[in-house]
Amino acid sequence: MPRQVDHAGRRRLIAEAVCRLADERGLEGVTLRDVAARAQVSMGAVQRCFRTKEEMLVFALGHIGEQVMERVQARLVRSPAQSAGTALGHAVTEISLLREEHRAEARVWLAFVAQAAVSEVLAGTLKANYATLREAFTRLIAEAGEDADDAGHLDARREARTLLALADGLTTHVLIGHLTPEEAYDVLHAHLADLWERSAGPMPRAVEDSSPAGPAPDGTSTTGRTRG
Repeated sequence: MPRQVDHAGRRRLIAEAVCRLADERGLEGVTLRDVAARAQVSMGAVQRCFRTKEEMLVFALGHIGEQVMERVQARLVRSPAQSAGTALGHAVTEISLLREEHRAEARVWLAFVAQAAVSEVLAGTLKANYATLREAFTRLIAEAGEDADDAGHLDARREARTLLALADGLTTHVLIGHLTPEEAYDVLHAHLADLWERSAGPMPRAVEDSSPAGPAPDGTSTTGRTRG
């Protein structure tokens, strides 16, 4: 009986090989042959999974997005019964990729963003990803406004666009060393605090505990703020 091939698993394996190579060399250094060698599969196996290099890159980009969203969901599960504002704070902290353990992922993500500037297919995938995040942020900001009995005070869609752009910018600034993760988190914290103040609601406590390194054992955050 012919051996069954886990095509979905193989595609993920190849996507991970693409990401490791992109981290080391940038996307210009990703070739089908090198991906096959890094994934420890044959060239034929790669070509059976993906008809073109561009198709392979699109899948790898989607794979990165799925990993980030899985972390967001896991973060929310660990903090049950939270407000919309708390959920938003957790989500934007995760997608900003500020933690040291996410530095390689940030490099790969920005390599894809750069490539998308000259690839309509990759740009389309990124725009779809951003649209999904924007809608999620819009919903959470609107819900947070409702929780504060001031739903009409904010333009939730505009605030969502601003927050998404800020998260992307902080990823870049930390990656090139212009900001430390702690400084970037402080910028993000200040923006969220201002957002909640303008919505007539208090800063959700869990947002204060969402720093890249997490709260310290003594109950203080990495930015020195005391937990309420």
